Amino acid sequence: MKKIEAVIFDWAGTTVDYGCFAPVQAFIEAFQEFGVHPTAAEVREPMGMLKWDHIHTMMKMPRITEEWKNAHGRMWNKGDVDAIYEKSEKAIFKILHNFSTPKPFVLDAVKWLREHGIKIGSTTGYTDEMMSYVVPAAKEQGYAPDAWFSPNSVNNMGRPYPFMIYKNMEVLKVSSVDAVIKVGDTVADIKEGKNAGLISVGIIEGSSIMGLSEEEYEKFLEENSDSSDITNILDEDMKKLMIPTWYSARDAKVMSAGIFHYEQATALKKYAETAIYFPYDMNYDGGFTQGVEH
Repeated sequence: MKKIEAVIFDWAGTTVDYGCFAPVQAFIEAFQEFGVHPTAAEVREPMGMLKWDHIHTMMKMPRITEEWKNAHGRMWNKGDVDAIYEKSEKAIFKILHNFSTPKPFVLDAVKWLREHGIKIGSTTGYTDEMMSYVVPAAKEQGYAPDAWFSPNSVNNMGRPYPFMIYKNMEVLKVSSVDAVIKVGDTVADIKEGKNAGLISVGIIEGSSIMGLSEEEYEKFLEENSDSSDITNILDEDMKKLMIPTWYSARDAKVMSAGIFHYEQATALKKYAETAIYFPYDMNYDGGFTQGVEH
């Protein structure tokens, strides 16, 4: 395995904003102003995309389309997407500074990486203007990557396109895609990394996919601490959390993907030969060693 020169992190749900609640709250409020009431699960499904694309994807969901038609007596159009986006921007600007706290162990991880000469890059689904709130607030609390790029920096061709990653690599002077790891908490993050040709790592704890606050997560662990196989609990009590931590294409020489909803994982079965469940599969005895991928 080539020496890693840089790790490129996502922001909300990965390094800051445990549970990725800022965009969820903003999107729900924006849709409600137009008589549509999305669920948290519906909001989270396209998470990680450019925010306009995120809203557009939600509008195409059959249930939301039907609710829109019932509320407005007509089919939605792109002008409606623009209007909801404008509302969501106003809503998120009001709260962003409250959702920029680094997640547990992020500062420790960044310290370790820098001690080992590894640079820290980052990409996001937020706009430059949104990041003008998040970046300084996170820096005040100790988190400041060496570089960050939003979709605005790549002609709004954000995830799953790989261009924000390439911008990071240019600024950080990384020699090859083989020397970079992408880390994120959404499917869009993983696709971004894969499309750039990187190793892509999925984060579960504190992620948008998990959708729990830190307090809710700790409570869940306490209530289920006696179980020897937490994956069974996740599948039984929290349906969407029966998710592979990793999958690798059958012909891949290295593992290069990440976490998915159970439903998404099912659709990806044909590409997978190994699935290790969060936090680990009690029946998997292949073992892991630093620098080795399975």
